[in-house]
Amino acid sequence: MATGGSEGGRLRGKVGPVLAWLAATAVAPAAAAPRPVPECRTAPVRSDRLTDLGARGELVLASGTRAVLSGLNWPEEAGAATAWLLGKRDKALALTARGEPDRWGRIRVDAVVEGEAVDLAGGLVADGLAMVDAGEGDSLCRPGLLALEETARRGGLGLWRTASPEARDGAGLRARADRFVVAQGRLVSVGERATRTYLDFVPRGQDGLTVTVSKRTWRRLQERGLSAASLRGRLVRVRGIVTIGRGPVIDLASADMIEVLDEERALRR
Repeated sequence: MATGGSEGGRLRGKVGPVLAWLAATAVAPAAAAPRPVPECRTAPVRSDRLTDLGARGELVLASGTRAVLSGLNWPEEAGAATAWLLGKRDKALALTARGEPDRWGRIRVDAVVEGEAVDLAGGLVADGLAMVDAGEGDSLCRPGLLALEETARRGGLGLWRTASPEARDGAGLRARADRFVVAQGRLVSVGERATRTYLDFVPRGQDGLTVTVSKRTWRRLQERGLSAASLRGRLVRVRGIVTIGRGPVIDLASADMIEVLDEERALRR
């Protein structure tokens, strides 16, 4: 239940340092322009307990609330992630809800184990047990999670023990159809159209990844200083669900789901 009075003071005292850490991991990249993000607005911190896990990492809480962790994609092979979360079962959690409930009535939350400074989303990402994802939102509310993921990737932890397919690896991407993928490569071409922009990692006729970008998302990327000219030839990492058209395709759901890995060079052009 929501905290108040002396209970609220007790909770704030326990989680103050943790909330400061959460704020640090929520800092947007330098290239990101300020923008309104209603889905990232936070509710007051309240206390609850994890009693079980539902399908695809849904948190079953003692209060009866159904929740999912903000900023994560629940992995297909979820045994290690499930065991990690269940290790926090029955511990008091400081919960911060974000935005509105989703279509299934679940709230997106940041969750921290009280008194232990253990952030559930950050811990899963840091151990390589889950990948960062904005989900159905326009924005990644905690872009600082990307830095934790990068450390896990470089260390070959968890899901990163197996290398992700390269953006030029059409066969490898086809094998992951309908799954969430993080892929990277150099952009060969950027084609702006009236309603969509197409980012191609291989020349026309070859088998490799195409990323489609809606007009709205493309506008957000332009607000960050990126353009067709500045992106061509750049080393880029993208993430999303792979579908198969003429070749492997990712529809970029959020401007936060593309990282320009040689970004400084791109922004100078």
